[in-house]
Amino acid sequence: MMSSWIRELAEPKTAACANAPRLVWGNQETIWPLSWGAATAQPSPRIVALAKPKKDFSKNQCSCGQESTIWERPPLVNFGLPSDRLLKLAEPKKCHPAYLQQRPRQSSEWPVSPAAMNYKATPWIRKLAQPKVLHPEFQPAREVPTQVTNVLARLSSRLQCLAGPRVMKATSCYENIYPEAVIRPVSKLAQETTASPRTLELAMAKRLHPDFVPMRGGEWPVTQAAKQAVATPRLVELAQPCKRPPMSFAQFNPDAFTVKETAKRAICSPRIKELAQPIKR
Repeated sequence: MMSSWIRELAEPKTAACANAPRLVWGNQETIWPLSWGAATAQPSPRIVALAKPKKDFSKNQCSCGQESTIWERPPLVNFGLPSDRLLKLAEPKKCHPAYLQQRPRQSSEWPVSPAAMNYKATPWIRKLAQPKVLHPEFQPAREVPTQVTNVLARLSSRLQCLAGPRVMKATSCYENIYPEAVIRPVSKLAQETTASPRTLELAMAKRLHPDFVPMRGGEWPVTQAAKQAVATPRLVELAQPCKRPPMSFAQFNPDAFTVKETAKRAICSPRIKELAQPIKR
């Protein structure tokens, strides 16, 4: 049997504002009712002007190929002549003479001097100006010599074999077809031959140098004398790490680039002057 507590929990939860006296449901209605003073208030001219909806100009746009009526042109505009001011503004901007003299030669525009215009080309220049002629053995693209009459023809197995690309097999090693699995088969005469003393000498591996010392391991035993040795004050002094100033102080050192007075009065020797000269190539 279901207890009363489970039945109470199974009921749906009601909205918190369902029984509110001020809530009014409906379309375009305010949640809270307006007061009597707000309902009877008179709007000012500014509020009335702001409350007007914005005009919709989309109806006057040219959507079907018709001329727009937003802007009206007077009839005399089509027959009017431009003024001198408009003609002057319509002219393209001219380049400055200084720019024409300093711009590179590969420019597409370059003023041609009268001497170049009146120059008579020599026979050699005329020969160089001729376009390049095709090679005597040049042949244009040829048409198909034969036309296929029967499109439904079928290729034979021999034609398909000949039409396939040529397969190049690697000849550096043989396939594993021999029982001894060698890279290349060794002939019987090569197997029964006897090596000469010179061949045996060349076949010997290269020996190490008599004074060769193998690489020492990373760990080796320390002698008893080294364990009982006492370091001298000099060794203790040399074992101390080098002390350097921190980078925060070294970077902000105001005397880092200061030149000594003796260095300013130093006289360069002829040898140093010779070494200071750049290498001539």
